[in-house]
Amino acid sequence: MKRIIFLIIFILTVSVKSWAHEIRPAYLQIVQTTENSYNVFWKVPRMGDGVPKIYPVFPPFFTVETLKNPNQIPGSVIYSYKITSDKLLAGTILTIDGLNKTLIDVLVNITYLNGEKVTFMLQPNKYSGIIPGKSSTYGVIKTYTKLGIEHILWGIDHLLFVLALIIITRGKWKILKTITAFTVAHSITLSLAALGYVNFPTPPVEAVIALSIVFLAVEIIKNLNGKQNLTSKKPWLVAFTFGLLHGFGFAGALANIGLPQMDIPFALAFFNVGVEIGQIAFVLVVLLFIRILSLKKQWPMYLKKIPAYAIGSMATFWMIERVVAFWN
Repeated sequence: MKRIIFLIIFILTVSVKSWAHEIRPAYLQIVQTTENSYNVFWKVPRMGDGVPKIYPVFPPFFTVETLKNPNQIPGSVIYSYKITSDKLLAGTILTIDGLNKTLIDVLVNITYLNGEKVTFMLQPNKYSGIIPGKSSTYGVIKTYTKLGIEHILWGIDHLLFVLALIIITRGKWKILKTITAFTVAHSITLSLAALGYVNFPTPPVEAVIALSIVFLAVEIIKNLNGKQNLTSKKPWLVAFTFGLLHGFGFAGALANIGLPQMDIPFALAFFNVGVEIGQIAFVLVVLLFIRILSLKKQWPMYLKKIPAYAIGSMATFWMIERVVAFWN
């Protein structure tokens, strides 16, 4: 039985390798330089060694000129174009060719010559849209709230940390205080980092985030073995401490997405709101699942330890992978 359990843990560890990082959106930035021309920067996230075959398609009356060769940067490829036409860009249809064959969203930011800025999103099930000519605060709110929700729900490492906190915490009010402490902490560092007040390199942050999950997994095992520790006594303190670190992880994702310069407060605030919506939804689902499992009063100790070993195994795998990536 124990061999089967460890085999299941190993399969889960390998199968969620690609989930450890959120699915990053592609980013299309269009800057109007004259009445008839625009500079276009198209950033596509790399998926391992490959680059998704998705491309922005403008109306046929626009002339497209490649400005320079694709620029390979960590995790992405950037393409640079210049489009020209005697007709206005606003009101035309933008299409992302091939997007419907992926799971990638596309964040579009447009800056017009008069200073107006437009932000909207295209998705696999909505890969074409009319380019608006005027900025909309509601559009920014909607876009960045959705990005926040997607980030936390696809950020399996962050969710595993929250799951470990819930497992080791006893009592609904204690869970509420613990999750609130985590929320407050990562909101602080997310805001400070996104606004440029503090900055930490992403690779070490991601490695230590994985280490924080390993730490909680070990604490769960100790707790199940009857050992009281700081995490079981004051989980809110551990949640707040590591939450500061996780906030830098969220900020790294937001840096990859970008913030609309005219609506930074709204974009930042509602990205955070989206993260919290996704996190609350996850917590409610986990608590419901735990409630269902608790209907069976007695579980063998080895079964109680499976979640901790699974969480710890996955986090250890990610930590090693991310540390090795320092030299790649």
